[in-house]
Amino acid sequence: MFVPLRRDDTLLGIISASRREIQPFTDTEIALLENFAAQAVIAMENARLLIETREALEQQTAAAEVLQVINSSPTDLASVFDAMLEKAARICQAHSGFIFQLQDGLNSIVAAFGVPPEYYEFQTYNPIPLGRGTSAGRTALEQRAVHIVDAAADPEYTRAEAVQIGGQRTMLGVPLIREDALIGVITFGRSRVRPFTAKQTALVSTFADQAVIAIENARLLGGLRKRTQDLQESLEYQTATSNVLKVISRSTFDLDPVLDTVVTTAIRLCRADQAVLYRNLNGKYSWAAGASLVPEYERIERTVRIHPSVGTLIGRAALQAQTIQILDCWSDPLYEAKDDARIGGIRTLLGVPLLREGQPIGVIGLARRRVEAYADKEIELVRTFADQAVIPIENTRLLTELREALEQQQTIAEVLRVINSTPGDLGPVFEALLEKALALCGAAFGVLWTYDGECLHAAALHGVSESFADFLTQAPHPVGSKNAHGRLLAGENVVHIVDFESDEAHQTGDPIRRALVELGGGRVLLAVPLRKDGAFLGVFTIYRQEARPFSDKQISLLQNFAAQAVIAIDNARLLNEIRQRQAELRVTFDNMGDGVAMFDAELKLAALNHNFQEMLDLPDEFVIGRPKLTEYFQYLAARGEYAATDLEAELRSRVDNPERELRIERTRPDGRVIEVRRTPVPGGGFVLMYSDITARKRAEQEIRAARCRRKGARRTQDRAGELDPCRKNGVSRPIDRGHRP
Repeated sequence: MFVPLRRDDTLLGIISASRREIQPFTDTEIALLENFAAQAVIAMENARLLIETREALEQQTAAAEVLQVINSSPTDLASVFDAMLEKAARICQAHSGFIFQLQDGLNSIVAAFGVPPEYYEFQTYNPIPLGRGTSAGRTALEQRAVHIVDAAADPEYTRAEAVQIGGQRTMLGVPLIREDALIGVITFGRSRVRPFTAKQTALVSTFADQAVIAIENARLLGGLRKRTQDLQESLEYQTATSNVLKVISRSTFDLDPVLDTVVTTAIRLCRADQAVLYRNLNGKYSWAAGASLVPEYERIERTVRIHPSVGTLIGRAALQAQTIQILDCWSDPLYEAKDDARIGGIRTLLGVPLLREGQPIGVIGLARRRVEAYADKEIELVRTFADQAVIPIENTRLLTELREALEQQQTIAEVLRVINSTPGDLGPVFEALLEKALALCGAAFGVLWTYDGECLHAAALHGVSESFADFLTQAPHPVGSKNAHGRLLAGENVVHIVDFESDEAHQTGDPIRRALVELGGGRVLLAVPLRKDGAFLGVFTIYRQEARPFSDKQISLLQNFAAQAVIAIDNARLLNEIRQRQAELRVTFDNMGDGVAMFDAELKLAALNHNFQEMLDLPDEFVIGRPKLTEYFQYLAARGEYAATDLEAELRSRVDNPERELRIERTRPDGRVIEVRRTPVPGGGFVLMYSDITARKRAEQEIRAARCRRKGARRTQDRAGELDPCRKNGVSRPIDRGHRP
């Protein structure tokens, strides 16, 4: 059986299923395979989207890295061009590349990648003129992208050194154009004949645009620096702020350099003695960066987790979501961390929240070892730094969420592949679900339980200690009323226990909870139910061995895994029912008194029962080959079932209009009489039913013969009466009792 894989009427592939025995697939099985085909299309589409996303991310990353090099080295074109060639060659799968600048009508090399030294030297001392004899010359001449599939076979290509020394066969050139003026060419080559794709050509065009930007930036920046050189000494304040922005732009997804630069620059420009930056992690504020702290005080600050409250500088700024200045923390009545402040030797404090959509995601804290208020200009500067710090923090958050989403999609796709590859075997599916759930949720071990209506069974384990595994698998476990299983069975949707010692199940000595702590070393539990239409099917449980709660995202993720487990369980149930039904149908099919065969829409044998094969004495090797209807009749004719004229008439009656019902009788060479009935099948094809009616025909013949004998005897009596004078005159003849008529 074959089912196409289609997306928007586009054929992507085929999924097939076959059997070693002759047995038709049922409509339910066909529908199931079509469902699997739909899931396969989804998986292929997800894979395609993932590949395109990865390619897009790789291209965007490469472009961003080149722009970072441009930003970090705006006048160092060599570094920019080297980075550009390396990134473009890697993404476009090229082996070498050049950047030429047009100087006095010649393309002079300014950067190269992956080029043999002797060929680089040749290119350096032999600038390329405009013309069709080279890739760079032809590109400059036509001022458009030029693609030479094989330089060795191109009749116009004349620079043999490119092939002989440079080892280049396939070439791609893109012009560098600024304001409709040609300023250079970027080219790439491959050492074997393999054309560049349209996407790769477009990508090289993007890098060409960046090269033009870099050249233009270098030109403009050179002039700007020359004009502003006399003003640099008076721009220290603006330069410092610019340095922070530069670090932010250069380290888009690397927070540490950005945050370190923010705190060190704030100390210098705001005349502070130390600075810290804390980030909001699940409602608590933790150390992210700091500078110039007393070592003992730094150890305290690095380990503390600060709640939003008025008792600390960080907590107060986070609580009020506004700038806080404490003139002297030693004497401030609301400040609670006075002992820590004395250890650090700090007095005047300034806290500025990092706000995203009005909500604090962090706090910058500055401290002076003297009592001196911060000026408005200094406070405004720190606010600027806070706003700038939000950008990379937000970029990092978005990138992390994107990576997590991609990882989750990939995990779901892998689990679906396992479900598709083992539709009736839940073991591999449960193992894959547990493994992925533990990895994505940061858990140490996990158990997937199934429920039989009375007890729980450990259907899958991952990361569990040997002793705990023995306990879990030695026997089914009753559902405890106080533990997580009982709570889920009672209707809760999530059970999240962060502290086992304070949990009622632990205090009452629940056996599973006791084994979890003593044998498994569990500290934190997260459990979600497996439910289908309100029915409790089992529990998906993961554990941590350290006192660290699961996040809302991780809880939601585990619920998604539980939903997939339910799908796998339901699929296995449906498949088992289908297999049972299929076995029942096969028994019924084979025990039918008639011989039955089915031909598909192409008039090929699709299925038959044992009686059909036995009645017509068909060998196994013949029926296994799924003969066509014509081949079937030709085979029977070869054995003497039909005369040549009978065969032609039989074929016409069977092949012409197969959608019409047909009923015929024929006598086989062995004398048996066969009744053949043809019934069309919706969607094409038909069913042939062969019935041995020999006995019935013989009985009918005997009945007809008996009737004929009775009719003949009656006619004889009638003729005798006409000759008898007594009967003729209406006189009854006495019956002779001694004579039997």
